[in-house]
Amino acid sequence: MTKVWPGNDYPLGATYDGAGTNFSIFSEIAERVELCLFDEKGNETRFELPEVTSFCWHGYLPNLGPGQRYGFRVHGPWAPAEGHRCNPAKLLLDPYARAIEGQVQWNEAVFPHFFNNPDGPPNDKDSAPFVPKSVVINLGQRRTRRWFMKRTLKAFL
Repeated sequence: MTKVWPGNDYPLGATYDGAGTNFSIFSEIAERVELCLFDEKGNETRFELPEVTSFCWHGYLPNLGPGQRYGFRVHGPWAPAEGHRCNPAKLLLDPYARAIEGQVQWNEAVFPHFFNNPDGPPNDKDSAPFVPKSVVINLGQRRTRRWFMKRTLKAFL
């Protein structure tokens, strides 16, 4: 099993450095954040981000590079009246991602509530099979950026 190193809180998002990838995401209310990696078959492996600096949860995975699909699961309060909707059953895109792959498949699991009870408890169905994934890219390779942009745009056209 790969060990997650502490990494850096900046820059936000996934940053590949040639030897591995640093992940950093901001959350003031999270109690725990999991980095979720997906293989080509959609199998998920979770790693807890070990460090928090100035509300940025971060970690570094050696030997992880471009093309890796990932997302986050945030553990914390569920208090919709206060604007807090942490639900680890929902896979979140990296808001700082430089590439995204896939499309939303509209399923009840994607929503924070159950259709028959919108004011009830949080929907605990796993959303990962139904949502797009963030993708690690190598910012040093122009072809990689263009390839992902073309592929991403093609998915929406």
